[in-house]
Amino acid sequence: MIRLIKSLMVIFSLVVLQSFLLIQDDSSAIIGVWKTGDGNAMVRIYKNGEKFQGKIVWLKEPNDPETGKPKLDKNHSEEANRTRPILGLVNIWGFSFKEKNIWDEGNIYDPKNGNTYSCTMKLINANTLEVRGFIGVSLIGRTDTWTRQVAK
Repeated sequence: MIRLIKSLMVIFSLVVLQSFLLIQDDSSAIIGVWKTGDGNAMVRIYKNGEKFQGKIVWLKEPNDPETGKPKLDKNHSEEANRTRPILGLVNIWGFSFKEKNIWDEGNIYDPKNGNTYSCTMKLINANTLEVRGFIGVSLIGRTDTWTRQVAK
């Protein structure tokens, strides 16, 4: 019985390793819906031409508590964009698949403060994505861990 359990553990380990290796070489592995680290939004990542981008498809609180109307991008630096809804907003764009689970050369827009940052994304496993926004060099920035949302 112990021999059977050990054999099953080895097989399981090989399957997990193989699936991770397949993810690393699949440029479309990030395509899907991801919940942000704070759980307040979901972003659908998709391919647009040769690049990857994403838009906000769900908000925990989609309406402004004061007006009861959909939340707007009121913190945007350009006044003309302050009346656009946050729901449906493209907030990540320009990503290229670089190598083994890394997408780089992208940008991320944070509607909470109206700032745009350089960004890189790293797929940790099939359901975990590290999103790092930064100014200038990657050392000066913040990493958020997103979780893949499976269709129910």
